[in-house]
Amino acid sequence: MPRLFTGLEIPAEIGQTLSNLRGGLPGARWIDPENYHVTLRFIGDIDGISANEIASMLFRVNRKPFEVKVQGLTSFGGRKPRAVVATIAPSKPLIELQAELERMMQRIGLDPEGRKFIPHVTLARLHDASDQDVADYLSLRGYFPSKAFLAERFVLFSSRASTGGGPYVVEDAYELCA
Repeated sequence: MPRLFTGLEIPAEIGQTLSNLRGGLPGARWIDPENYHVTLRFIGDIDGISANEIASMLFRVNRKPFEVKVQGLTSFGGRKPRAVVATIAPSKPLIELQAELERMMQRIGLDPEGRKFIPHVTLARLHDASDQDVADYLSLRGYFPSKAFLAERFVLFSSRASTGGGPYVVEDAYELCA
């Protein structure tokens, strides 16, 4: 059973910039730069027939390329931080693409995504990192000049069932060219 999700790939030059922010945070398990992405919709563990149906259905998305802006770092998890992430500006085209993918997944019977969509790139998963260590890390490295790229496609990724962080495989790509 593949574990699937849709997402945007991060260009290598932006991945390199983000990877330069690694280190200096006890309890962090840093994600390899080739696995950086923006998750649009987590689909989950799906049987082969459903996976093929989803892959075919995604070709119906008809949207234009749009700019994606990476604009600083934050953490998820509040007082018990669980991840360090690069934030993505929630532009209208990005939000609309994600909402369309969400509707498609619900139409084929998947449960609605329980969490609000907060576009981001996970840089590190945290295990027993103190909120003070995370705050110190973010105060040193959290700001960097915004980086933007043109999203010209989204992809269907697969991953092994694991604690996260890859490796991720592009199963199919869907051009944005409306």
